Amino acid sequence: MNEVGDETIGALLARRAHQHPHETYCTFQGERISLGQLDRRVNQVAAMLRARGLTRRDRVAVMLPSHPEHLYLIFALARLGMVRVPINVHLIGAPLEHLLTELEPKALIADVAYKPALEGLGMRLPLVIWRNGTDDQFDSFAACAEDAVSPEVHADDVIALSPSSGTTGAPKGVLKTDRHLRAGPTAVLRLTGAGPGDVFLFWEALHHGSGVAVAIAALIGGFQLAMLERFSASRFWDDARRHRATHIHYLGSVLPMLLKQPARSDDRQHAVRIAWGGGCPSHVWHAFAERFGVEMREGYGLSELITFVTANVDGTPGSIGKPLSCYEISLLDDESRPVAEGINGEIAIRARDARLGFIGYFRNPQADAAARRGDFFMTGDLAHADAEGNLFYAGRKKDMLRRRGVNISAWDVERVFAQHEAVAEVALVGVPSELGEDELKLFVRARDGVRIDPMALIQWSSQRLPYFQIPRYIEFIDAFPKTPTQRIQKKELSRHVAGVWDLDATDFRPAGR
Repeated sequence: MNEVGDETIGALLARRAHQHPHETYCTFQGERISLGQLDRRVNQVAAMLRARGLTRRDRVAVMLPSHPEHLYLIFALARLGMVRVPINVHLIGAPLEHLLTELEPKALIADVAYKPALEGLGMRLPLVIWRNGTDDQFDSFAACAEDAVSPEVHADDVIALSPSSGTTGAPKGVLKTDRHLRAGPTAVLRLTGAGPGDVFLFWEALHHGSGVAVAIAALIGGFQLAMLERFSASRFWDDARRHRATHIHYLGSVLPMLLKQPARSDDRQHAVRIAWGGGCPSHVWHAFAERFGVEMREGYGLSELITFVTANVDGTPGSIGKPLSCYEISLLDDESRPVAEGINGEIAIRARDARLGFIGYFRNPQADAAARRGDFFMTGDLAHADAEGNLFYAGRKKDMLRRRGVNISAWDVERVFAQHEAVAEVALVGVPSELGEDELKLFVRARDGVRIDPMALIQWSSQRLPYFQIPRYIEFIDAFPKTPTQRIQKKELSRHVAGVWDLDATDFRPAGR
């Protein structure tokens, strides 16, 4: 990974637009957006923001769908040195109120589609600039003259508060500098090997850091974005063919969802060379690469640092790779001692360049302190290493359950059930038992149009799991609550078991129990 220099995002865009004004940056619904057009529209949005009285360092919440105008706003805020506060467009109620209250933006730019959710909070909102409204508040940027003012923005200025994933607790605002927001894209380029002539199928939500990283990586690396309104498993490969995409990105459950689409004779008829992302276990790796004829590139990153801090570029199946040159990784036990080869330990990360390390959480010194162990940032994730130093992700430390004296990794159990042909997605949680430890409750989302007999599923799993990892309870679910990275939010899943299918109420007993 190359050193991340001092040229800011705003300066980068201006330079690239000046050097290559006619080069395609992005396509969307038949529109081609050149670097020159991008730069002009960004300057117009900047003029609109300044006309609204917003200035450098103001926190501006953004609640917009995936659209080029969202990109214009991201770049305009960076150019002006304002602090972007991305809001997941699917949030409603208490989670939405939490972000607006805790991160306290001065202004909120939102699409009118989310007006009911925002006005239904019953709280005083900041200055709201509506998009697609009848009074053309945001849309008025198209009539603005380009903003000629260039505020002095530095590489290590904080220009974003990125909400942490919030899979197990309330999201926190992660402080992000301009340098951080360029380091992630540089890591993407390292992982993907992308450059001029390449096309990324761009489906990522822009309220998440991975989407923003891809948008900035296109500026740095000179490849094109084929922007989609949303991810669709059924249309995914048709979209890839239509745009002649060379790279596709995956997160969370994306690959299993694509694998469980009906096989087609044209599964390998596309221009995609590389599938890249995070969260791909080895069995999915092999199946996806074989079916679709692509090279797999896996990495590992997190909200508190950058998009990727590791990269697997040598093709070791199931591995998240090795640390990028600007990071040092140790796998530690609960006493901060390095674990042996093949043993799971918590991933602890130290930046070799302190400017790329964890800066902190917004107004949350307690969470800051809890996340640090000396110079290391403690991720809460588990991994083990092989003899060559390749790292293998092993789930969340807080996702470890204890049942009848045995520690159980939810991740290990979930990846077995995910292989069942009728299962689309699963999540394992612990529920209280009369023994004071955990009973296992498995949530299952079946493939569309498929019904699953819970007893048949348990019998199938008993051939693949030890008895102590077999769930007692099974509950079927139509849709999982998720983070922008497609991680299931387990804290939202019910721990109630009344009326839920219960293995103990049957005569079946797994071997060894």
